[in-house]
Amino acid sequence: MAENPKWNQRELTVGELSARSGVAVSALHFYERKGLITARRTSGNQRRYRRDTLRRVALIRIAQRVGIPLTEIGAALDKLPDGHIPTGEDWQRLSASWRSELDERIHRLQQLRDEFDGCIGCGCLSLERCALANPHDAAAQHGPGPRRLLES
Repeated sequence: MAENPKWNQRELTVGELSARSGVAVSALHFYERKGLITARRTSGNQRRYRRDTLRRVALIRIAQRVGIPLTEIGAALDKLPDGHIPTGEDWQRLSASWRSELDERIHRLQQLRDEFDGCIGCGCLSLERCALANPHDAAAQHGPGPRRLLES
């Protein structure tokens, strides 16, 4: 395993980036193929990553963890400045672009957590409560699926 890079080291090898970020080398290569991170090649054809790539990898990992697709992550990263290290303002702007989507996900997860053990308005009529909450499957006229959750 590669040792962690010095704090003032400007470029990292793929092994150093892997060790410091906690991401497998194969995943870093995948991120690079997808255009999420970039590396320059040395005369010996070895990859060298700018140190700020650590922030990009951290953002990718966190965004993936909350379910943001790689295509959306890539689109957001494309908005960061090219050729210089992103500033705090750049990162704030990027995170703000996801705020409404994340708020919506949080809302849906809270609904699922709070209402999953009861009727979710699917029209299944399988729970005792459905006869009260959705008599005669009236929710079906509003479309398929869990209508109460989808419409709230």
